[in-house]
Amino acid sequence: MRLLIIEDDRTIAENLYEYLESRGHQCDYADCLATASRLLDEQVFEAAVLDRNLPEGDGLALARRLRAKGNPLPLLILTARDTLEDKLLGFDAGVDDYLVKPFALQEVEARLAALARRSGARKTAGILRLGALEYDSAAKAVRFAGRALQLPPKALRLVAELLSQPNRVFSRRELEIAIWGHEQESNDNLRSVLYTLRRAVGEDAGIEVVNIHGIGYKLICR
Repeated sequence: MRLLIIEDDRTIAENLYEYLESRGHQCDYADCLATASRLLDEQVFEAAVLDRNLPEGDGLALARRLRAKGNPLPLLILTARDTLEDKLLGFDAGVDDYLVKPFALQEVEARLAALARRSGARKTAGILRLGALEYDSAAKAVRFAGRALQLPPKALRLVAELLSQPNRVFSRRELEIAIWGHEQESNDNLRSVLYTLRRAVGEDAGIEVVNIHGIGYKLICR
């Protein structure tokens, strides 16, 4: 699994990192909310371990921001806060699991694996969502805020690719292969499909395809 460890206690973070890497997982590490947010914008993870007591505040703030954007990243809270009220606050913020410190490293891995499996099952159910935008892979249909969008096949393939990993930056090459099956000689073709999608969704929809200059494009929920 590709995992993000968000923990400001260096000893705990290193123990988690070394154990999970030794088990064959790929890990990245953030010791604050700002670094975590940047990594989540730049990379795609299958699950994240999230501490609550972080330098800028409660880790639940990050969970709320992710869920508000429609990001379904599985989140496992690791914290010393063990009251029922703390746990209920965590689940209300959108976290998927809650483990109290001290913990066994084997249990952390087992819980992360279970979260990743459930997340994979949701994705294969056929509906991809970000905010009010959704794509039904079985019906090959796109809806926004309950309204069906009439999109041509190339725009449908673009939506499906972008919604497969919201907030991930896709290169021009990746999108072109997803839409046409091969790279295009000119960027104008991709721009035309992007324009069709943007016009169908609307400028004030809160869903936007952002151009990351020199890198690619990503779908975000504002």
